[in-house]
Amino acid sequence: PSQTITGNFANVIHGLNANHLTDQVIQRSKRMILDTLGVGLLGSSTEVCHKVTQYSKIYSSDTSSTIWGHLDFRLPPLYAAFVNGVAVHSMDFDDTWHPATHPSGAVLPAVIALSEAFPQKKKISGLDLLLAFNVGIEVQGRLLRFSSEARNIPKRY
Repeated sequence: PSQTITGNFANVIHGLNANHLTDQVIQRSKRMILDTLGVGLLGSSTEVCHKVTQYSKIYSSDTSSTIWGHLDFRLPPLYAAFVNGVAVHSMDFDDTWHPATHPSGAVLPAVIALSEAFPQKKKISGLDLLLAFNVGIEVQGRLLRFSSEARNIPKRY
């Protein structure tokens, strides 16, 4: 083959667009997003989330994103994604694939934090957000499938 696995992977991901989102994918994505937001809001009150929120307060930026469950507190997008991701994972009720991974908890906080960071005149649409979410899920799924380490997870636990 003239193309590397990495090159093929990058081309597939780069080629994804909103036309690839079927009605079924959109409905499932909305359910995954709603579930992840609910788990994240619940997790925002956990001790571990409180600790990473306190740690992250030392960071500031001209651009900021919402911390779920704390609408009066914002952080730079990187740290907002981190805190919100910890909130989701702290409950361990977020969606799971086999072998064990939690796709939405890693993807949604980053997508939302980045979407909030866009300037007002360049805000993304809901369909763009769904596409970004699904690209993130697709990347994670493909990396999981390519990983020989992931195939050994069930044997180790």
